[in-house]
Amino acid sequence: MTGTPTRLAPLHIVGAGGLGRETLDAAFACGYRPGDLVLVDDHLSATELHGVPVRRPEDADGGWYVVAVADPAVRRSLAERMLARGLIASAVIHPRATLAHDVTLANGCIVLANTYVSAGARLSAHAQVHYNATVGHDSVLHDYVTVLPGATVAGRVVLRGGVTVGSNACVLPGLVIGPGTPVGAGAVVTSSQPARNRPPAHGTV
Repeated sequence: MTGTPTRLAPLHIVGAGGLGRETLDAAFACGYRPGDLVLVDDHLSATELHGVPVRRPEDADGGWYVVAVADPAVRRSLAERMLARGLIASAVIHPRATLAHDVTLANGCIVLANTYVSAGARLSAHAQVHYNATVGHDSVLHDYVTVLPGATVAGRVVLRGGVTVGSNACVLPGLVIGPGTPVGAGAVVTSSQPARNRPPAHGTV
């Protein structure tokens, strides 16, 4: 994995909402101190959080970043804004996440506590795996994929760019989920899905 921050430049966590605070907690668990971090948000409700300064995106100036926003389209837009300002994408992996030794992580990934990412899995740029989720062996999460809390992605699954797998959903082995397809919370996906804009109903897909 490339794009690992040094303590000579701050890590910007873009998004100061719920996921931003969870990512901040993960960064603290990784050993970051408040002085190593900056929160970035368009809608400032405070100037600092837990000792970490909060700035607007236009004030982000140099260093590293991750985008702590679950929505893939918004995440892409914010990542492009940070890149345009010269920041470099990094990753935040909570120390209580379990990753097999041959997992591949691209820059921008966020992996939260109590997740399991199995042998040979690949997470592409700005993919996210949230609390208590599982990614099975040899699965591929393309750019800007989101796996929400408690979801299970079985082995050899391919999630194309911008897919969101809802909380407690299950994607069965070997399936391909098309770009931008949202999988609804609690759904069980039993067949490959083309690109679409509406989430499947709860239950079997």
